[in-house]
Amino acid sequence: MLLRIILGSIGMAIGFVVVWKSEWILQNFGGNAWAEHYLGSDGGSRLLYKLIGLGVIFISILYMTYLIDGILLAIFKTIFVIK
Repeated sequence: MLLRIILGSIGMAIGFVVVWKSEWILQNFGGNAWAEHYLGSDGGSRLLYKLIGLGVIFISILYMTYLIDGILLAIFKTIFVIK
């Protein structure tokens, strides 16, 4: 349980830094053509980096609270027909 809390906290911190420093990430790693086309003509890559950071935070919270197991089971139960 303590390991889940530590790993979840690290994941949340990484996600926060990605959201906070999206401009720095854009300058160092460059833009994304798909994001510029579909998420906006100016700033689509920044939005993509922020959405990735929010996704990491959300998944980290689910992992810390043991909710990710139920969600993954609900998603993949219909695909693989787990009984």
